[in-house]
Order: sequence, then structure tokens, then C-alpha cells
Amino acid sequence: MAEPKTLTLDVRETPVWERHPKIFGILDNMTAGDTLVLTNDHDPRPLHYQLMMERKDQFEWSSGEKGPHEWVATIKKR
Repeated sequence: MAEPKTLTLDVRETPVWERHPKIFGILDNMTAGDTLVLTNDHDPRPLHYQLMMERKDQFEWSSGEKGPHEWVATIKKR
């Protein structure tokens, strides 16, 4: 069995309309135990709500503000 991976993604320079499709593409290719550490320029709460609706109970989520334009969300696949 492969060791869980931790992936990092900073979307602050990614056009807004590309962010969620890119993030969901990565999440859909993760295996159980893998973690995505996501850096964003605003509170990623809308992404969290979308994830809860579209991928219910598939991920664990935690997030917090690290600076005025830096929010970090840690998303682990169950």
C-alpha cells in the first residue's frame, strides 16, 4: 500500500474562474489518506460549502487565516 501523499497548491495567482475546477480535479485524483494543503487569497469557505455538497463525507477540512491575503486550507481525503 502506498504512503499517503501531501500535495500543496497555491491558487493566489490562478484566475478565479479556474480555481474550483483545478482544485476538484486534484481532489478527485487523490486516494484515501492523501492531503491537499491549499493556499488562497481569501477565506475558502465557498469551496468548503461546495465540497460538502458535491463530495459529501469524502474529505476532512480545516482552514485558517495566515496573513492579510493568505488563507490555508488542509483537505484530507477519507
